[in-house]
Amino acid sequence: MGIPEKIQAIKDEMAKTQINKATEHHVGLLKAKLAKLKREQEDAKSKSSGSSIGFDIKRTGDATVVFIGLPSVGKSTLLNRITGAKSAVAAFQFTTTTVIPGMMEYRGAKIQILDLPGIIKGASTGKGLGKRVLAVAKSADIVLIILDVFQPYHDEVIRTELANIGIRLDQKPPNIVIEKTSDGGLSVNQQVPLTKMSISLLKDILRVYGVNNGRVLIREDIDSEQLVDFVSGNKTYVQSLTVMNKIDLVNQGFLNELQHNIKAKIIPISADADINIAALKDAIYEKLDFIRIYMRPKGGETDYKEPLITRNDSTVLDICNKLHRDMKKDFKYALVWGKSVKFGGQRVGVSHVLQDEDVLTIVKNRGT
Repeated sequence: MGIPEKIQAIKDEMAKTQINKATEHHVGLLKAKLAKLKREQEDAKSKSSGSSIGFDIKRTGDATVVFIGLPSVGKSTLLNRITGAKSAVAAFQFTTTTVIPGMMEYRGAKIQILDLPGIIKGASTGKGLGKRVLAVAKSADIVLIILDVFQPYHDEVIRTELANIGIRLDQKPPNIVIEKTSDGGLSVNQQVPLTKMSISLLKDILRVYGVNNGRVLIREDIDSEQLVDFVSGNKTYVQSLTVMNKIDLVNQGFLNELQHNIKAKIIPISADADINIAALKDAIYEKLDFIRIYMRPKGGETDYKEPLITRNDSTVLDICNKLHRDMKKDFKYALVWGKSVKFGGQRVGVSHVLQDEDVLTIVKNRGT
């Protein structure tokens, strides 16, 4: 029996199984087996095609935001509005057939914006340019879902397609640790009690993925799908924002009803009429969780005019890598003034975590 037949057999078994307390172990195990087979099927397709999935996009700027939506929701118009890029705009589907980049400069940050071709239902299985489009989102800092005010139900379509290709929006990787061993079976240590699945189901899912011996540390209450995501190792966790475009064509009551029916919090805008664009820029900036670092050359003055923009929880090493890829080789120590240190001019190493508006001096080894 080949992989497609195995997949269909599991789907048939799931369809005829009533979901209740007595069957939750059986169904959870079926889902794990199905996820594993689907991954094997995708890996086989990728190898046979001989080509990589995705557009070749060079990342630039302080962060990357991708626009994802169905055709004709106004992605190109919005890109032009917030970046000044010149993306083709027309009132028919599939105007954009490649990735159009733009740069949004805001509060000192340079944010790369990628206008992707419109996706359709079934994109994750290869319809249209679906897989290539969705794959770009895996390297984004924010996925910006753009909806047409008259087709708000597409929100679920987009989220489903992203989930099917392994993108988890607004989630964090499950906080568990699995240490494989050569023998001894599986032992589970719980820092918190598991209420969403049983220990026996956890062990059975691990065995499906070839983990027969090892130590498992549970640091949060997770369900079987989160465990499968973790052990499959091919999931991407990305932040998202949801935009409702073309609000100039409806009244406030219509908008209020839309927000009530959509799970995600929406940002109402009109790219064409330039409504709420500033609020959208604010939302993007805040979601990226930037901090400002002021650089001070050794023996020189601090540059307070042009701060270096980086993400919250960045270390001195992150700054070195941002400045130059070889700087960490020449690094000797750093001096920091600000909230992250106990006193001004404190000497720190590459692992020191910086805070907003810290002043930083990087000292190199002599001769470099």
